[in-house]
Amino acid sequence: MLTYRELKRGFDTLRLGGRPVIAHASLKAFGPVRGGANSLIGALLASTGGIIVPAFTYRTMVTPRVGPPNNGIIYGSGEDHNRMAEIFSPAMPADKMMGVLPETLLRHPQACRTRHPILSFGGIQADAILVIQTLFEPFAPIGELARRDGWALLLGVDHTVNTSIHYAEKLAGRRRFVRWALTRGGVRECPNWPGCSDGFEAVAPALEGVTRKAQIGGALVQAVPLQALFEAVIAAIKKDPLALLCQREECERCEAVRVGAGLRPAPTAT
Repeated sequence: MLTYRELKRGFDTLRLGGRPVIAHASLKAFGPVRGGANSLIGALLASTGGIIVPAFTYRTMVTPRVGPPNNGIIYGSGEDHNRMAEIFSPAMPADKMMGVLPETLLRHPQACRTRHPILSFGGIQADAILVIQTLFEPFAPIGELARRDGWALLLGVDHTVNTSIHYAEKLAGRRRFVRWALTRGGVRECPNWPGCSDGFEAVAPALEGVTRKAQIGGALVQAVPLQALFEAVIAAIKKDPLALLCQREECERCEAVRVGAGLRPAPTAT
C-alpha cells in the first residue's frame, strides 16, 4: 500500500517545487493508497506551488431546440436530459466522470472554486489563478497558470483528459462552441465551449523531450510544462488543421471543426 511519504518522494523526482500545477488523476491507477485521495492531495501540495483541478458539472447543461449553426450539437435532442438538469451552485459536487480527486479537493478546508455554471475549477493555494476565469473565458485560469511557469500533471491518465490542450486549441484558432446551463438567473449561454479530447494523445510524441515521468505504485505520472504544451499543439494544428481530432464518425464537435475549416461540406438544413 502506497503511503504519503512514497507519494511525495515520487512527486519530488519531478522537480516541480514552487510551480503551480493543474492535475488530472486516476486514483485507481496507483493501487491501494493509505489515506486515499487526501494523501495524494497532501503529497502534491508538499511538492508543488499550488494545485488546480477541473470540477466540471455537466448536469447543469440544457440543450435548446434551435441555436447557432455548425455548433457540434444536435438541437432538440436533449429533452429528457433537460428535465433532469440541476441549477448550478458552488456546493454542487463535481461530475463523477472527473474522478475522486476534484471532489476530495473541493472538500479541503483551504479549497476555493470558480463559479462557471459548467466548467468550474477548484484549487488550493491558487486563488489568484482561479479568479481569472469568466463566463466568456472558461479556460483563462490555464493561461494564467502557464504565465506562472505552471505544469500539467497526468497522474495515471493520458492526454485525452488533459484540459490544458483545450486552451492551446483556442490559441491556435480552432473553432469554439456554445453550450447552455441552468442557473438561478435562468438559462445562461456559455461561449468558448471546447471540442472533443478523444484524439489528444496524438500530441504525446511531440512532448517526449520535455515531459518528466515517474512511476509511483501502479501509476505512470507525467509532468508537462504548459508553455511547451501550447507550442506543440499550436504547431501541430498549424501543420495539419485535422491534428488532434478524433476519428469517430458520430462526433459532432470534430465534424464541426472539419466543416468550419472547409474540410467537410456543411450539413444540409432539414
